[in-house]
Amino acid sequence: MIEFLLRIWRLARPYRFRLVLGILAGLIGGLIEPLMIATIGFVYGLIFPDAGGKPITEELRHAPEFIRHWGASVQDGLAKGVAAQPWALAGLVAAIPIVVAFRGLFAYLNVYFLQWAAVRTIADLRTRLFEHITRLSAAFFSGTSTGQLMSRVTSDTMALQHVISNSVAVMIRDPATVITLLAYVLWQQPRLTIISIIVMPVCMLPIAIYTRKTRAASRAMQTNAAELSAVMSEALTGNRVVKAYNLENIVVQQFRETTKKFIGNFMRIVRAHEIPGPLLETVGAMGVALVLVYLASSAGQRPSSRDFLVLVISLFAIYRPLKNLTKLHISLNQARAASERIFQLLATRNNIEEPARPQPLNAKGATIEFESIHFSYGDKSVLHDFSLAIQPGQILALVGPSGSGKSTIVNLLLRFYDPQSGSIRIAKTDIRNVSTKDLRDQIAIVTQETILFNQSLYRNIELGRPGATREEIVEAARLAHALEFIQDKPQGFDTIVGEKGVTLSGGQRQRIAIARAILKNAPILVLDEATNALDTESERAVQQALDELMEGKTSICIAHRLSTIQKADLIVVMERGRIREKGTHAQLLQSRGLYSKLYELQFESLAP
Repeated sequence: MIEFLLRIWRLARPYRFRLVLGILAGLIGGLIEPLMIATIGFVYGLIFPDAGGKPITEELRHAPEFIRHWGASVQDGLAKGVAAQPWALAGLVAAIPIVVAFRGLFAYLNVYFLQWAAVRTIADLRTRLFEHITRLSAAFFSGTSTGQLMSRVTSDTMALQHVISNSVAVMIRDPATVITLLAYVLWQQPRLTIISIIVMPVCMLPIAIYTRKTRAASRAMQTNAAELSAVMSEALTGNRVVKAYNLENIVVQQFRETTKKFIGNFMRIVRAHEIPGPLLETVGAMGVALVLVYLASSAGQRPSSRDFLVLVISLFAIYRPLKNLTKLHISLNQARAASERIFQLLATRNNIEEPARPQPLNAKGATIEFESIHFSYGDKSVLHDFSLAIQPGQILALVGPSGSGKSTIVNLLLRFYDPQSGSIRIAKTDIRNVSTKDLRDQIAIVTQETILFNQSLYRNIELGRPGATREEIVEAARLAHALEFIQDKPQGFDTIVGEKGVTLSGGQRQRIAIARAILKNAPILVLDEATNALDTESERAVQQALDELMEGKTSICIAHRLSTIQKADLIVVMERGRIREKGTHAQLLQSRGLYSKLYELQFESLAP
């Protein structure tokens, strides 16, 4: 637990000034609690001198002279029925609300400063967590649910915010309150205080049992919350599939079952939170009852009504912070369970390591070489001794059956993954010795799965080269044959495309992605089924724009439509992770190999 608290302190260290101010305010507020009770007893004794207790001169024997004089004048004035000094009586009446006001002030400062530090600490942690996630490799994302990641960034961090904003206050304020109240009543009534708290150990056993169960329930509840986020994310992003296959009932049932598990663990935590409170209050009442039994059966001197009133108020005031401290232990266990998931994620290393001293890369006019590449996704072997050289300005087409490794070659070139053996070199430089930012800055890509962001058309194109002028963006849209449909939109380039570009047709989304690549104007161009979603007319227009774009660039085209790659300088036919054939379109047709079979099958299926 100490290690966990030290981690929290390290997170909050940038805001330690206000954090310390909040802690000090809480400490002062905790010390004011016994002062308030002492003030009530003091005022009560002055107004009702027949209630017993020590004379005012003895009560104030350690106070300054003017305070003793004030107390004596007030007591004398009240004894005569008229205040000898009206302002003195007014001060007496105002003493209790003044103390309460001070307690309220420091309670406010305690909450304000701790919340100020907590919300900024957690904002920093979320930013750090989000930044860390975005920099992890593609392999990490392929094995992790988006919903679970969202849950860690949002709900898990909220538990840590509660620790800083509330638990820290309880850790400082309530122990101070308990200690000073106990010291006060032990000083006033040592024998009765000991009798009243003798039953306190009775409630410790059930409290310890409940708190022990909290951590497991908290860990399970955080997992359930992540599962809920995952179910929602999949159902909402895949809503078209859900509707098309009438899967609404199945998705809702899955959500309902996960919610049921969440509720079960949540209620376990609620029981652990709430049962100690009534137990402690009952024990406190039993302590007062024991005092009354003792006084009723004892023949010795009994305390004055004032002293007994102060004792009872103090005892019940002690049990309130004790209840908070019990809940504190449960809250810390809950936050600790959440933090394990957060720090585990932060400890996840990117298996694509950046070079310690990155070499500069100039890919313009450079040869791309794949040498003896072996690559596997886990236990699934994809590429076997793959070697290939792509000459500067060459248009390379990769074809072959699904699963033959075509997209994997592009993934390796972009360093989404690193091969298990072999190397990839651009201009004789191993890309593992180049920073990933520098490498990817020199590669433009249009993927089969077009990704657009829920922003304007203008912004989605500008992402190809942030900071580009409006004229350049408009020109890129024109070259991609997207300008016409953009201008037909009521808001033109300012049209919001919706999540993943849902407001656009498949062909329109593809043309925006092509415009983005055109704007980037990188020396290496990757087209992964770039015209796959286009109709015949749009495909011709976009293909013409791509032909112009590819001039002077080294281009890699992955295509199932063999009609789109007939002009390629080199066609590489792949099967089961190996190169089966290489050559131009005419050469491969003449060889009557795998390419020829694929070509004939495709055009036979298109024949009327």
